[in-house]
Amino acid sequence: MIVKELVFPKSIVVVGGSNDVRKPGGKVLQNLIEWKFEGDLFVINPKEKEVQGVKSFSTIEALPPVDLAFFAIPANLVPQMMENLARRGTRAFIVLSAGFSEMGEEGKRLEKKLVDIVSSVNGSLIGPNCIGVITEKYKGVFAGPIPEYSPEGCDFVSASGATAVFILEEAITRGIKFSQIFSVGNSAQIGIEEVLEYWDLTFDSKSSKVKLIYAEQISNPNKFLKHSSSLIEKGCRIAGIKSGRTKAGARAVTSHTGSLAGEDEMVDALFRKAGIIRCEGRMELVYVAGVLSNKKILGDRFAIVTHAGGPGVMLADTLESEGIKIPPIEGTYADELLKHLHFGSSVANPIDFLATGTAEQLDLILDYVENKFEQIDASVVIFGTPGLFDVSDAYRVIVRRMMDSCKPIFPVLPSILQAKGEIELFKSLGGIYFNDEVALGKSIAKVVRNKRVGKTSPKKQIEKKEELRNLFKDFSNNFVSTEIARKALVIAGIPYVDSKIVENKAELQKSLDEFRFPLAMKVLGLLHKSESGGVRLNIRSQEEAEQTFEELMQIEGAQAVEIQQMLDGIELFFGVKYEHGYGHLIVFGLGGIFVEILRDVASMLAPLSLEEARQLVSSIKGYPILKGARRTQPVDEEKVVEILLRLSELIEIVPEIQELDLNPAIAFGDKIFVVDARIKVGKLK
Repeated sequence: MIVKELVFPKSIVVVGGSNDVRKPGGKVLQNLIEWKFEGDLFVINPKEKEVQGVKSFSTIEALPPVDLAFFAIPANLVPQMMENLARRGTRAFIVLSAGFSEMGEEGKRLEKKLVDIVSSVNGSLIGPNCIGVITEKYKGVFAGPIPEYSPEGCDFVSASGATAVFILEEAITRGIKFSQIFSVGNSAQIGIEEVLEYWDLTFDSKSSKVKLIYAEQISNPNKFLKHSSSLIEKGCRIAGIKSGRTKAGARAVTSHTGSLAGEDEMVDALFRKAGIIRCEGRMELVYVAGVLSNKKILGDRFAIVTHAGGPGVMLADTLESEGIKIPPIEGTYADELLKHLHFGSSVANPIDFLATGTAEQLDLILDYVENKFEQIDASVVIFGTPGLFDVSDAYRVIVRRMMDSCKPIFPVLPSILQAKGEIELFKSLGGIYFNDEVALGKSIAKVVRNKRVGKTSPKKQIEKKEELRNLFKDFSNNFVSTEIARKALVIAGIPYVDSKIVENKAELQKSLDEFRFPLAMKVLGLLHKSESGGVRLNIRSQEEAEQTFEELMQIEGAQAVEIQQMLDGIELFFGVKYEHGYGHLIVFGLGGIFVEILRDVASMLAPLSLEEARQLVSSIKGYPILKGARRTQPVDEEKVVEILLRLSELIEIVPEIQELDLNPAIAFGDKIFVVDARIKVGKLK
């Protein structure tokens, strides 16, 4: 819980405030003073009567009541000082000091004391081991550049103080503005999820519409999803980094889904479910923040305006390779514009008005893009200089057009040395710029592709819920038998190919009369049948079937043999994986080598909406195969969607399902049949 005193304090004390601004207690005090905190400001420092012109007290008892306390003292001294302040009514605490849970067990105990003290007064604790907080009311940090406050700027929460500093340096350099900044450090009480909750619960028409996140762990995925989704539904756009990609792939896994769906895949799915743009590094986050800080991109058709051919070509290559359209510009208006440009210019798109192009020509081009080129949704302007002349007029044009145009304009100003003064002018006028066209192109593509799908709740289809639950009641932390798995799928309405399980030759001979050749035969009792040679296909006679049965039953661990009708069609893969905190991940892809080697799968956290199920189907790279590439028979997509929705409902009824593999399911025409299924059941943590 974030209390109002943390964001809007009327009084602040710096415990450990110093005259030495090279120390955290000195620097945070300096920033509070220089950025004109308007409330009462005090220091606790028993060695001084006054620190940086601020009155200093030797004890908490002598101090007037305060809303917010900063701590920049040794870790072992913090609990007692904090308790004294809490007893006197302080409810907001920011602990800059290190030496807590990051240092081991003793540090963890100290940190727990802090949480207990703050919780006892229903207060808020930021840190420990953080660089501080920036709000409209105060600049309470001891490290990094401090941005001017802007209500339209980005809100930013970071688990790492140093990373926050590096991101701010890049962002401020580009003209990106900020509103609130939270460095949560060890997140002893308030972490990223709680900051998202605060932004969500206090959101109004004046709140920032762009949120940035740097996370090293997501402690409460459900809370994270709830509040990030809510913010996006209210009109926010969120971009984030989640670092610390796990070594889940090195763990022992027991299914294809288990190997495909480690924690990092869960994070991907979490971001996707919420509608968050996931970035891979600091620079990408800054570029995406710059794109989001511009006007909203309402389409995927871009114009490239440049006076330098090479960068324009590289940007065109990047955008097109990322799925962004660069439509040709031709016709009456194109011919009309070309007449106003120097000989040799081109308006075909990229619009290249040559190195000799003027600010007046640039202004005219952007007017045509805005008002006459209906096939264009947004534009990128690349404008640098070799240093031979001043480009201030051109930069004024770009800023003015950015402000006045309905279609967003993204400026690439590559001459960071030759046009340093002009770029500073550009920023002072309110412009946000980029200096690498390829990085910008990739960031634009991420933003354009980030379309949050609808949440239409599908109609419940499984009727025999109690019968389904009873199938699994006697299993715990183990794979169920093939027969139980088959029954579960049938009850759930997921078609399973006709099959028989036989344990001896007499049962085999009787069962063969019920099938037509060719057949598939699979050993039962082994988890990994294929790897042990336990799957035989295209068996074409009774004699071959009898011989195959004998061979399969000789495999160590064999308990029985499953006989199935051979099916010919496209192999599909459906999977489910449970991860503590995140819930169930549903995975879909093509079967066979597409999942085993190419790992061509898409995933989404359950429960699935109708739109999410359809997105799963269409987002795999092998989607054209489902559509009937090379004159193959297309797969009935709605049948695939139905199976995905039934799987989502199945795990809602039986949440104890830890892993599920339907691999493969065979699709032909309007039919899909599962031919192999594995289900692992266990207690949820």
